[in-house]
Amino acid sequence: MVWTAPYGIECARMRLLHGVMVWTAPYGIECARMRLLQSQTREPSVNQIIRIGMDTSKHIFQLHGVDSAERPVLRRKLRRSEVLAFFAKLPPTVIGMEACGAAHYWARELRKLGHEVKLMAPQHVKAYVKRNKNDGRDAEGLCEAMSRPTMQFVPVKTEEQQAALMLAGVRQQLIARRTQLSNAIRGYAAEFGLTTAKGLDKIEPLLTRIALDETVPALARELLAIHGQDYARLQIELKAIEVKLMAWHRANACSRRLAQIPGVGPIGATALVMKTPDPRAFRSGRHFAAWLGLTPKDHSTAGKTRLGKITRAGDEMLRSLLVAGATAVIQQVRRGRGRPSAWLLALLKRKPPKLAAVALANKVARIAWKLMTTGESYDGARMPGAQAFAA
Repeated sequence: MVWTAPYGIECARMRLLHGVMVWTAPYGIECARMRLLQSQTREPSVNQIIRIGMDTSKHIFQLHGVDSAERPVLRRKLRRSEVLAFFAKLPPTVIGMEACGAAHYWARELRKLGHEVKLMAPQHVKAYVKRNKNDGRDAEGLCEAMSRPTMQFVPVKTEEQQAALMLAGVRQQLIARRTQLSNAIRGYAAEFGLTTAKGLDKIEPLLTRIALDETVPALARELLAIHGQDYARLQIELKAIEVKLMAWHRANACSRRLAQIPGVGPIGATALVMKTPDPRAFRSGRHFAAWLGLTPKDHSTAGKTRLGKITRAGDEMLRSLLVAGATAVIQQVRRGRGRPSAWLLALLKRKPPKLAAVALANKVARIAWKLMTTGESYDGARMPGAQAFAA
């Protein structure tokens, strides 16, 4: 408590005049107000906190805790270096965070301290954040969202699972850079009248033609040669990553079983295993397909069903792999190859190929969920109407 100068002078004057301190009404009200402010800023008792919402960021973390009566008893900001020391002093409690960058790391560290950590998808938490968004209200929204019985939580990934995801992510980045570089080479070469057919296998012959063409300026040939060196290096790095990915696939029994599904293959199988650490978190294959965004949008009202395009929710890379694999299966069927099921043949008769590919990807996702949860192997003979929907 800090007294201002006028107040201190008045107290000294009263002591001198009366010899005994006499509290006036205004002073008593002021003391009561200051005691109330002190009680509000005092550190809460750790025994009162039953649930904490933590909004993470790069440097400052915001906490919001409530007691058994759902009253706020903790509002505090912590620096990144203070987080573990703070939670080490608390008894085991429930902590909720968004499943964002570094969330799985903090979840593992807080679990080591004895706390229960629940990760939630950001889009599920948004509905509980009030207007005028800030870090404090984000933490309050997290604390409220994690208490809902219908809330769905994200399984905490282990370090090995995140390393595997990093392997898949690095491969995607290298493929994107290779595509960007090949397009740049084609574009620059076209400026000098040098074109080639589609396909990545045509890039190296194109670079050889450019190096031998005397009509192309020397500066352009030199710069395109630099692009050629980068392209060759990317090819080597990509092959090394794919070797590691195939080794991971062969060492994982679940991934090998998933690769038996037509249209999945090693890349799709590894992605399914890496990005679904706990398939039992989904009640059925329909929920798993909906999580991947392979189900139509539902905008029904007044008893009328209105279904639109697919939601495109969930992981974009995993969904694109399933759709690409389904498209490859349909291409083989349209060429008269394989042994398609009666369901797929009937679907292709009444739907365009792209819509059929999405429907087939939905079915493949359901089959994959079944295999991951039961540990069974793929059996094409169990498909209705045929032995398998592809060779």
